[in-house]
Amino acid sequence: MKTVKIVLATLVFFLAANAVSAQDGKKNDKVKEVVFSVNMHCGNCEQKVIKNMPYEKGVKDLSTNLDKQLVTVNYQSDKTDKEKLKKAIEKLGFTCKEVEPEVK
Repeated sequence: MKTVKIVLATLVFFLAANAVSAQDGKKNDKVKEVVFSVNMHCGNCEQKVIKNMPYEKGVKDLSTNLDKQLVTVNYQSDKTDKEKLKKAIEKLGFTCKEVEPEVK
């Protein structure tokens, strides 16, 4: 009887672990990346983007490159889209257009 309980407990544990990892995979499928060319011309412009964009709904990660005037945003596609992110950058006073991500 003890053996049956141990086997059942182990089975339940593995099934629960697989269900959690399957849900994590679904969340990662919804994270997308977009790169914008933004007319940032100084460090203050860059800081303005860095400080404000994380408050936009769905933004998961953000990186900037002042020399190339690029802003890369990782976002949850079920909470926002490229157009809303573009408008959020423009609302900060910058011109903005989507560009193709650089191949690393």
